[in-house]
Parts: sequence; C-alpha cells; structure tokens
Amino acid sequence: MTKKDKTERAIVLLKDVRESMKAERILKAKDYDVKIVAPPPEVRIGCDLAIEINIVDSFGVQNTLKNNRINPINVVPLSNMQLKPLEIVKETDLGEYLMIKAGHMKLTFNKNSGEIVNVSGGGCPDIPFLALSMVGKTIESTKRPDELGYTLCAYMLEKAYERALQLRKEKQPC
Repeated sequence: MTKKDKTERAIVLLKDVRESMKAERILKAKDYDVKIVAPPPEVRIGCDLAIEINIVDSFGVQNTLKNNRINPINVVPLSNMQLKPLEIVKETDLGEYLMIKAGHMKLTFNKNSGEIVNVSGGGCPDIPFLALSMVGKTIESTKRPDELGYTLCAYMLEKAYERALQLRKEKQPC
C-alpha cells in the first residue's frame, strides 16, 4: 500500500525515540503513509513517539522494520479502542508572528518576511547552536535543523521547520 490508500489507522509502538526516528525515515523511503505521533496514554510504553500507519500496511511495515533491525513492541489499531494519537505539531498565531511547536521545541517566524525570530525549548545541548544558526534567517534560506543537529530537540525542531516551510509555500503565489 502507498500514500494513495486511505484506510483505518494503527500505531506502531517502539522501544525508544531513536528507533521511532529511524523507523519513520525507513518507512517514508519505502513510500509508506506514516506520521510521527505521540501515542495515547492508554497504550504508551515509555517512548513518547509512535508511528501512525494505515492498518492494511501493518504486515509490510513490521517486515520492513524487522529487516532493518527494528523490532516493534506492538501495532495497535486505533479504531478498536477508540484511541486517538496526539499531534506533536501545533501552531499559535501571535499576530505578526507564527509560533510552531513540535514536542518541546518552538520555532517562531514573521508571517510576512519568513524571518525566524526565535528558536527555543527542549533541553538538549545543541539548542543554542540551532538558535544561533537559524535566528535572523528566513525559513527558506536557513539550513534545516536535521542538517545542524542530531538530538531529539533537533528532530522536533525539524518537524516545526517542515510545517513552517509548508505554510510559507502555501502563502506564496504560484
């Protein structure tokens, strides 16, 4: 199944955040329709991230992950338990600015110019470097957070950056 198929959803629970990040990258490369989410508290095992998938892809997803030495803890259908994963990316309109939050990381930019005015949050040692590298540049001209850092904070900032970039592209006339 590919991104074109729309069916019932499930979440793949993994042992840690690093595995979730790697699994997302592997599955997207295989053209699976996946999304990083926060698992509902009822099924959370310890990792704050899970992979949301089409349930019909669960066998292929599990095999792909196992072939890449990632062993899912469980695949949980969302409809059977009326569960809903939590979105990790949220937007806050601040008038002239828009703040995109992903996990504990925040990226704030000027809606008109695209200039990044603040990067904050998290607790990783690379946050000051990420902020120094990005603040003062436009969304379109800065290096991507995943090119600058390797921590969970850089990963979450990448998710905020991707959303900011998407919003900027939607605003641009064709």
